[in-house]
Amino acid sequence: MPPSTSIFVSAAAVQQAFAAENYIADRALALSVKLAVDLQKPILLEGEAGVGKTEVAKVLATILDTPLIRLQCYEGLDANTALYEWNYARQILHIRIAEQDHQSRAALEKTIFSDEFLLNRPLLSAIRHPGPRPAVLLLDEIDRADEEFEAFLLEVLSDFQITVPELGTFKAQHPPLVVLTSNRTRELNDALKRRCLYLWIDYPDAEKEREIIRRRVPGIEEQLANAIVKTMQTLRSVDFYKRPGVAETLDWARALCGLEVDVLTPETLADTAGVLLKYRDDIERLKAIGPTQVLAGEVGSARSSTIV
Repeated sequence: MPPSTSIFVSAAAVQQAFAAENYIADRALALSVKLAVDLQKPILLEGEAGVGKTEVAKVLATILDTPLIRLQCYEGLDANTALYEWNYARQILHIRIAEQDHQSRAALEKTIFSDEFLLNRPLLSAIRHPGPRPAVLLLDEIDRADEEFEAFLLEVLSDFQITVPELGTFKAQHPPLVVLTSNRTRELNDALKRRCLYLWIDYPDAEKEREIIRRRVPGIEEQLANAIVKTMQTLRSVDFYKRPGVAETLDWARALCGLEVDVLTPETLADTAGVLLKYRDDIERLKAIGPTQVLAGEVGSARSSTIV
């Protein structure tokens, strides 16, 4: 897409558009999104769980007023599930009806392998999206899929076309805007990375996290928001198995508001630890450190502590 027809005139325009949807995008993310749109290249977002990678695709689809087509990746994901399938139940029913009408075999094969019986899965749906704007294709947690599926993606992301043997080749009239996310549970193939723009999304600093809370949890008291941010920043300095992300920050803020908590206390932190930490060992580590020390920011010696 030539710069003159760019959807976003500048990185600042991306930041403004995202801010209007209550997503605080820094300049690095805004510039990556603009370049991905302008160059029609996939963007690979890596980072810890809960830092807002998936939300980027959702917000982008909202801004562009276009469908978000999501493929949740997992081990064992195959091409049929991602591309297309034939509606076998309807095909069999059609065959039985055609047999009673004494249709010829050639005519029958021509009808059952038609668009009417084709089930578009995420990749083909994104390729066939009629516009007027390209769809946003989210390949979520691509690191959970097998390497074979990665290799299969290379052709799709390069040519934006898919061949259905019985029907021919579908080429995208409006190539989708592709967002891949990875929690880096394994290293991705170099060939896949080369086809993408890359950005690592880190945990937000205190100022940015405070602004995220203000926008996403309207009405929260300033004192409580500050206490939440301080606690979250402290917790991320601890060597937990899974450190809490922004998603947990927002869940915790909403939970505390729902409980009508005005002042964050050690007892409240201990009682609501399950909102922040999702593993028993991490909760036990929090208890070992002590909620009082966490709220005070005194966890320097906890990084090397071990729970037996």
